[in-house]
Amino acid sequence: MNFIENGTVTSPKGFKAAGVIGSVKPSNTTKRDIALIASDVLCSTAAVFTKNLVKSSAIIVTQKNIANGKAQAVIANSGNANTCNADGEEKALRMCELAAQSLGIDKSDVIVASTGVIGQVIPIEPFEKSVPVLAQLLSENGGTDAAEAIMTTDTVKKEAAVSFELDGKNVTIGAIAKGSGMIHINMGTMLSFVTTDAAVSPEMLKSALTEAVEHSYNMVSVDGDTSTNDTLAILANGLAGNSEITEKNDDYKVFTSALTKLCKTMAKKLAADGEGATKLIICNVKGAKTPVDAKGVAKAVICSSLVKAAMFGADVNWGRVLCAIGYSGCDVDVTKVDVAFESAGGRIDVCKNGAGIDFSEELAKQILLEKEITIDIALNDGTGCAEAYGCDLTYDYVKINGDYRT
Repeated sequence: MNFIENGTVTSPKGFKAAGVIGSVKPSNTTKRDIALIASDVLCSTAAVFTKNLVKSSAIIVTQKNIANGKAQAVIANSGNANTCNADGEEKALRMCELAAQSLGIDKSDVIVASTGVIGQVIPIEPFEKSVPVLAQLLSENGGTDAAEAIMTTDTVKKEAAVSFELDGKNVTIGAIAKGSGMIHINMGTMLSFVTTDAAVSPEMLKSALTEAVEHSYNMVSVDGDTSTNDTLAILANGLAGNSEITEKNDDYKVFTSALTKLCKTMAKKLAADGEGATKLIICNVKGAKTPVDAKGVAKAVICSSLVKAAMFGADVNWGRVLCAIGYSGCDVDVTKVDVAFESAGGRIDVCKNGAGIDFSEELAKQILLEKEITIDIALNDGTGCAEAYGCDLTYDYVKINGDYRT
């Protein structure tokens, strides 16, 4: 499997995209905020959504549209979440209609997604004006514009693609994503659209996506808040020409492995660009009694506000890591726990068998001043392992969220 240079959601065969300035938020006159992604042919599709009981109307409409496992296009916007609005479903349906009319497809074959401020009525006029333009602008080079159009407080566009061989054919999977705050285990205020030219049945696509998400997007936490809008959808158009994957055979395993690696890459991009973040934090856990225990420990550490604050200050306060492990609720023998910190600046062991050891504060500081830091935890009690992704907690996080709505 190889990552494609400048890869994006239009890297797979038969996919085009575009993004325009629609001024969904009236004050926006400079940033693309409406995206359209379309396949040349009808696709198998699958999606996972927020587990928050409060859901965007876009999610409700999309769930109905893809109940048959088919879709051909995605219409998405930033600037307004279309959540907690009396006319939300009506507006989401209208977005689907506009996309379908412009593309000449059925409105039920459109995935709709929104992100932005909750509780403000979403205007339909920007879509009526912009969607026909988007359809005309659709291009194999439009993935990056679409990636920009779904950004809110993100500081960088998030996109990637991988290629690999499947059934003797070259297959590609591409993705874009947005998400910077309101991101917590079980996704967050996260939109991600994945495309592939592999031939995969809807059932196997849903299974592969579910597996991939458990090891990637669902292992990300920025701030402990689970959003109302998170949507991760994948479309597979089969234009690579491989034999359709209809069962969990070797081809399914190859496809799922590639999808998981791509999703992990996107998850790291999301964590690294957390609101106000200056550092990506990876928590690597091994030697747990079970994989479930490994995940629980990794999640607890990455979610700890005290750990996150220590990483911001480059303070090797390893006791906070042990504290998080202790309240994780997982089956852990704390007298066996080893902890180390690692980055491009080096590696340092700070805890052995649940107790502190002598280490160089100078080297530790050097390690924690890097942009990507790994907290390496060995539980020494089994074979379970997991990896979770987060970021440091900075002053800017409060600044950003103190006036987000205004």
